[in-house]
Amino acid sequence: MAYIKILLELFFVFFKIGLFTIGGGYAMIPMIEDEIVMQKGWITSNEILNFLAISESTPGPFAINIATLIGFQQAGILGGIVATIGVVTPSFIIIYVIAKFMSKFSENYYVKTVFKVLKPIIIGLLISVVVSLVAKNLFITEGTNQLLDWKAIIIMVVIFALSQIFKKAHPIFLILISGVLGYIF
Repeated sequence: MAYIKILLELFFVFFKIGLFTIGGGYAMIPMIEDEIVMQKGWITSNEILNFLAISESTPGPFAINIATLIGFQQAGILGGIVATIGVVTPSFIIIYVIAKFMSKFSENYYVKTVFKVLKPIIIGLLISVVVSLVAKNLFITEGTNQLLDWKAIIIMVVIFALSQIFKKAHPIFLILISGVLGYIF
């Protein structure tokens, strides 16, 4: 009975995340932190960074990857499947409804206005994610003090410089270099 309860919780939490986050996987990070870390306590704020890195590094959509990881951690293989189904179901429903009605309303003033209003909101969400991730990765907590993590800053600057010098470098190459630098330092 407890296993079924966690499966239902996984489905509905990720259904909610999938339903209320517009703008792609990164836009859902603040809601994942609130729902999964703060409210449910399924993972810690440090674990979320690892999950984000793994989800971004593995092939496939970010939202599916992170839902699968968290679901798997909470309830094994079935938990991963249920969380994944939960996060994608709202998209399928919304796309189906939009496809049915978009051709009729695509030139509608109100529809255009809604899409114009959503753009800056999505940009704001993405900026908040970047600031949050940078803050979590560039500061070390020692007791009550927040200290700059100079190693992380140096690695970030080196990777940024390499990405600007070698503009055609594959992102996996840069990820591998940052992984090696992180391991060495």
